[in-house]
Amino acid sequence: MLTAGMGFVKIRTIAVLLSLSLSSSLVLWWITPADNSIKEGDPSLPKADGRHVLLQKFESVQAENAELKRQLKVIQKRLQDIYERDSQVANENKTTSCLTDLRPYRCEVIHIAVVCAGHSASRQVVTLIKSILFHRRNPLHFHFISDAIAEKILTVLFKTWEITAVDTSFYSTEKLKEKVSWIPNKHYSGIFGLMKLVLTEAIPQSLDKVVVLDTDVIFASDIAELWRIFDQLTGKKAIGLVENQSDWYLGKLWRNHKPWPALGRGFNTGVILLDLLKLRQTKWASLWRLTAEKELMNMLSTALADQDIFNAVIKSHPHLVFKLPCTWNVQLGDNTRSATCYKDVSELKVIHWNSPKKLLVKNKHGEFFRNLYLTFLEYDGNFLRRWIFPCNDADNTINEATQEVQTQQTLFEKSTGNTDNEDICYEFKQEQDLIHRTHLYYMDYDFSPVEDPFDVTLVVQLSIDRLQMIETLCLHWEGPISLALYMSDSETQLLLSYVQSSSELVNRRNVGYHIVFKEGQFYPVNYLRNIALEHARTPFVFLSDIDFVPVSGTYTTLRQTLKISSNMNKKALIVPAFESLHYKVTFPKTKAQLLSMWDLGTMFTFRHHEWSKGHAPTNYAKWRTATTRYTVQWEEDFEPYVVVQRNVSRYDKRFVGFGWNKVSHIMELQAQGYEFVVLPNVFIVHVPHSPSFDIFKFRSSSLYRKCLNKLKQEFVQDLATKYGGERLVEIDMDS
Repeated sequence: MLTAGMGFVKIRTIAVLLSLSLSSSLVLWWITPADNSIKEGDPSLPKADGRHVLLQKFESVQAENAELKRQLKVIQKRLQDIYERDSQVANENKTTSCLTDLRPYRCEVIHIAVVCAGHSASRQVVTLIKSILFHRRNPLHFHFISDAIAEKILTVLFKTWEITAVDTSFYSTEKLKEKVSWIPNKHYSGIFGLMKLVLTEAIPQSLDKVVVLDTDVIFASDIAELWRIFDQLTGKKAIGLVENQSDWYLGKLWRNHKPWPALGRGFNTGVILLDLLKLRQTKWASLWRLTAEKELMNMLSTALADQDIFNAVIKSHPHLVFKLPCTWNVQLGDNTRSATCYKDVSELKVIHWNSPKKLLVKNKHGEFFRNLYLTFLEYDGNFLRRWIFPCNDADNTINEATQEVQTQQTLFEKSTGNTDNEDICYEFKQEQDLIHRTHLYYMDYDFSPVEDPFDVTLVVQLSIDRLQMIETLCLHWEGPISLALYMSDSETQLLLSYVQSSSELVNRRNVGYHIVFKEGQFYPVNYLRNIALEHARTPFVFLSDIDFVPVSGTYTTLRQTLKISSNMNKKALIVPAFESLHYKVTFPKTKAQLLSMWDLGTMFTFRHHEWSKGHAPTNYAKWRTATTRYTVQWEEDFEPYVVVQRNVSRYDKRFVGFGWNKVSHIMELQAQGYEFVVLPNVFIVHVPHSPSFDIFKFRSSSLYRKCLNKLKQEFVQDLATKYGGERLVEIDMDS
């Protein structure tokens, strides 16, 4: 690291030189016309052409001046940062070396760039992010070079994660592909493995340095320790890398193995310090392209993607590279020397799972590495929302946020008439305002455009105890499904294992798995329904529950029904619900079989014995003999399962746990003037299961029921205000 005096003098000199260069450019512009004999009276050049050349030169000089000003601004900022940092160290009379003290760096924003594309990488990068957040003491800014899939997933994830002092930016790989698509690449990462080469062009010019990471690394230390090493990239050194720990670039792995040229053992690009300012000054974009073109004449393609080209450039320009300590990229690939570069695992900073085998690689500390990885994989990300070591600016932000929360709480208490904090239903009301961390499309999903204007998605939600129902559901519904799953971080691994081991699910690409991470005391049933509904991609949706199985052929029947329906605006098609009291259910394949089982007493209308009001308006007696659709009237507590347009109103989030969650939604559709039409030839069958914990709380707690009743009253009043009381009937609030 530069001392206060040396750093100031060195960078001030650069700043002065840039200032002189800027002034010289302006002077050169004035003398250029005379030197080139371009003037109005020159007989060898038309007058108009002379002015045109002058205009071009003026514009060129203007562009150069703008770039010089930008570079000067960046260098001045660096000078100020280092001067303030070193002054702080001096003023505090530190006895320890500044190389081991991170306090002067505490308020500096650390910029991190990650190439992340697709579903798998979007899952993997979360573990990396957790490990960084766990150790960090600095504000962070993540720069994701991503495709549309990863951007969609990560945008929602960070928005709902609400991590303090963390910003994100996204740069589309679609706009960058043409810069690297000409390079033949045999690496499994495909074209995305070449994107690091264009970071100087992708990332804004105002950013002068960045830490670049692969998605398959995890941190065992504070990333600020790595960030401060930028101060050691003196002179022309612009790229910080750890030496490659395999023998790949030595060409000894097999007979006739011919790797790309490299300096010694070469360098691994899983962890990179990039001084963007210096690289741009060295015309990096041209440098790597010329090198790649030259080497491809002999090598024909890259084997290790960007790593081959980085090493080829460094081979020809060794002054660019700064060799990082090996502990900043301990590579757990095959045939590596990683175990020889450190004495004890306590020295490790970054672990890199750079083998296609990932956790299955062999290493003398393999069990330790796997446990460390699994710790962050299953760590509850909600704990990482808070920042333990805020700096002054962040303190102000946090204080402002706290004041806002207190203000909102005061307004809430005034609106409820409760200023003494004795609202017995406070926990219910608090739950409905929770922002649940959400990871969309956790598994592979086909985003092909929907071509069928009558296509319909099955929309359901579930918790981990209903996981086994997904396969049964998919066996009976071949169409698209949107699932919202309420899980902890560790439980998502059960989902991953379950899907990958199922012959029915592993190849399904029309099932969207959307993870809503557990938080709070109640099951957020309507929030889950909204997540599944919002991310259905077909024009129509079938709003159901995970414990209901459609009769075979329902998907095809519904599409045909929608096709012949003249107008589905404000129309809800009801799919009748039935149940068996036996845990081993034989699903009827036709309506005739269902009627036979109904007559024999092995099948009943849903909740006939417990809550007949929920489905009574369906008019099952009429349905027995119906061959055409028929309209029914809404009644109090009606909660059918319906097919509607995708833009249907969302569920009311105030209803959590058990009770009135579907009823409130159907009631709002009634208030909007929906027509309820029963379909005669399709049905769903409920699969018996043990009662949920929320049902137990509803049945055993009078307070639970009292608070639910209070929420019902508020909902009906809000509905009357919104749509007018004439659309509503008198609701029995004591039921």
